[in-house]
Amino acid sequence: MSFFKKLKESISGKTESVTKQFREGLEKSRRGFVEKVSDLMIRRKKIDEEFYEELEEILIGADVGVNTVMTLVDELRTEVKKQRIENAAELQPILSRKLMELLRGDDDVRLNENPDGITVILFVGVNGVGKTTTIGKLAHRYKQEGKKVLLAAGDTFRAGAIEQLEVWGQRAGVDVIKQSAGSDPAAVMYDAVQAAKQRGVEVLICDTAGRLQNKSNLMEELAKIFRVIQREIPGAPHEVLMVLDATTGQNALAQAKLFGEKSGVTGLVLTKLDGTAKGGIVVAIRQELNLPVKLVGLGEKMEDLQPFDSEQFVHALFSGAIIEEKEDGNPED
Repeated sequence: MSFFKKLKESISGKTESVTKQFREGLEKSRRGFVEKVSDLMIRRKKIDEEFYEELEEILIGADVGVNTVMTLVDELRTEVKKQRIENAAELQPILSRKLMELLRGDDDVRLNENPDGITVILFVGVNGVGKTTTIGKLAHRYKQEGKKVLLAAGDTFRAGAIEQLEVWGQRAGVDVIKQSAGSDPAAVMYDAVQAAKQRGVEVLICDTAGRLQNKSNLMEELAKIFRVIQREIPGAPHEVLMVLDATTGQNALAQAKLFGEKSGVTGLVLTKLDGTAKGGIVVAIRQELNLPVKLVGLGEKMEDLQPFDSEQFVHALFSGAIIEEKEDGNPED
């Protein structure tokens, strides 16, 4: 059975609405990245050095990352020799499979939860990446699952941050624990943990300041927040999620490298994937950082924050090729 047929069968067992969200959310990347690859394979047909060079350019242009692209193309060269492939079009399912293997990794992308009490999720990231929006959407997701959720407004420095979180709290139907602007973020966290205990909350989601990662005082604030939370709930926080804006491409990767090393990040959230034609950044981040992508933002609606799924991702990117294979009745690869 061909790779695309196997992928389609695997996807068929998953929620249709989620498949649609991935497909619609990755439309720009499909048109800006995958269609260029498909066009190359149709146009060139012959697999030679010029073909490989142009493929490298397309993949690097899609923010897959230079190191990852070199490895990927080397693996394709090996497959071409091994399988004695002459027609470039036959490389499409092989490339798709390789991308899915790169994305999958060994990590479990499910969010860690506390089996013995309150689950604490801490959000970090620079300003403007969609951190507060993501918190609101995740709160909504947990609420839909029937969990009791509370938010902590720990970004007390950015103008309007507390009010913005309150708006999202209202949308999700979730209370927000706050203090006045300029307050000590660790004090807000202490109040939030006490409130969570008193109210029987199952999930506490905490916002933090998002100033530039090279300021040591921000790291000191985060360390203080960690100490306060851990003192009140041993083993917490259970997740430290760093939010990255996918539209910033390699800059997002640089942010993750600088910020993630110092702030105990356990997983990544990639926002605004629907707004970029360079969806390859997911591959670069997955390969160059020893961190799983746990959530992806695929649109502006509450439901458009989804757990990352490598099969859904590749299926959405290569859906055009999957349809063509069905129409052509291509032989199995």
